[in-house]
Amino acid sequence: MENGHRAVRQLHYLPALGAAYGVEVLSFARLREMDRAGVRTRPQRPDFHVLALVASGSGSHVADFETYRLRAGSVAWIRPGMVHRWSDVNGVDGPLILFRPGFLPDLGPTPAWDLSAPATWHLDQPLRPLALLAADHLRGEHDLAVRVPRLASPALLSHLLAALVLRVLPGEAVNPTAGGGRCHDVFLRYRAAVEEHFTEWRQVADYTRVTGYDRRTLTRATRAAAGVGAKEFLNQRTLLEAKRLLAHTDLPVGRCAQRLGFRDAANFTTFFQRGTGQPPSTWRTADARANRPS
Repeated sequence: MENGHRAVRQLHYLPALGAAYGVEVLSFARLREMDRAGVRTRPQRPDFHVLALVASGSGSHVADFETYRLRAGSVAWIRPGMVHRWSDVNGVDGPLILFRPGFLPDLGPTPAWDLSAPATWHLDQPLRPLALLAADHLRGEHDLAVRVPRLASPALLSHLLAALVLRVLPGEAVNPTAGGGRCHDVFLRYRAAVEEHFTEWRQVADYTRVTGYDRRTLTRATRAAAGVGAKEFLNQRTLLEAKRLLAHTDLPVGRCAQRLGFRDAANFTTFFQRGTGQPPSTWRTADARANRPS
């Protein structure tokens, strides 16, 4: 293993016995009960969604190398592919909803599909009881489906999950095109293309054909929606995946470079150092040290 790095656990969606559906409802208390060894505090990379609502208490978690504080009203969304750990949830209570990609109905251009959206935000007080009520409704239907399979309705579970998601999303995310118009539509198309092709195409000009917009239009729309130009947005997405590979795998730096579409390790190292201030191998060692269990 390079630099003594330990690979991050890859978590696959494995529903509880009798819960052969696309969603499962747990709680922080249940998580602690199932994980007495404290594995939750170590980096992991789930291939499913985890949506958490903090009903009480305080703590923290780390998602894609950013630390987020948790308190009553916090909403945490761990999307597939994120490198994540529950660094401190011993005093946190509230529901945890696990669900497979594709189980949530199409809600339009919301953070449900935005892998670069923040992993945590805060829910205002008037909405918290409604969100917890939605989670309780989903939990009740899920528990019934487990106990009495003939009464199970995956469609109902899916729509209850959608109702919960719509309730906990920030207000501007539920209707992101309000005031955005064409500019926002351009950005959504560019963001989707970047997500599909960032390991192949390194220049904004590469995206003009698939989006149907010229470089200036893409840059203007991306700056308005994301606060950075189109090229920087593309670089940030590539850099995030580079960090995920370095943290999650034991692949040599050269193999990581190949995975991300760089011609060679030297070009990748230059790119990575420009974005982080450190060469990939140095960053990997520091990240492994920071995540080592006490």
